[in-house]
Amino acid sequence: MLSVLFSLYLKMLVLYSPFFVLSCFIGLTPGHSVKERKKLAWRVALGTLIASVLLYLFGQTIFDLFGITADAFRIGAGSVLFISALGMAQGKSAVQTDNLNQDITIVPLTIPLTVGPGTIGALLVMGISQPQWDAKLLAILAIAIASATVGAVLYLSDRVERLLGQQGLQILSRLMGLFVCALAAQIIFTGVRGYLQP
Repeated sequence: MLSVLFSLYLKMLVLYSPFFVLSCFIGLTPGHSVKERKKLAWRVALGTLIASVLLYLFGQTIFDLFGITADAFRIGAGSVLFISALGMAQGKSAVQTDNLNQDITIVPLTIPLTVGPGTIGALLVMGISQPQWDAKLLAILAIAIASATVGAVLYLSDRVERLLGQQGLQILSRLMGLFVCALAAQIIFTGVRGYLQP
């Protein structure tokens, strides 16, 4: 059970890409005090948790509503995740630096930076792949721990920024992008295999 929880936690952590989000967080909060950044960090973590759990739990309803098969969605979601991960791996900026005086907790920090289109797709697929409630509760726990980890990384943004510098954050973001590319490829291959099997 602990190994399954840890595996799900790592998968969610790769999907959330906390160091990529951290570099965006730092870029979006240049005029914020340390106290304001810390409050913002936990609000992002809470938003990530709520959005992820809702997507995970209501995945089947969304599939039924639109008449999409799980394998077709795996291929589509994996493709979107791969494209966004490719941008991360190449070090492309994901945020606009204009209009920074607005509340950035939900948009863009929670959605689409932490819970982006690919992550949304992966959560929906994960939700329908685990119909038993004991598996669902374990996944929700993993989501909660991963969301808290994102919050902790953002909470420590000043220290991490001093420790790693912008170049170190860029390297970590690109590494996370490579891991997300691999995860996206796995989702696509699973969808293709399921679609081609009679």
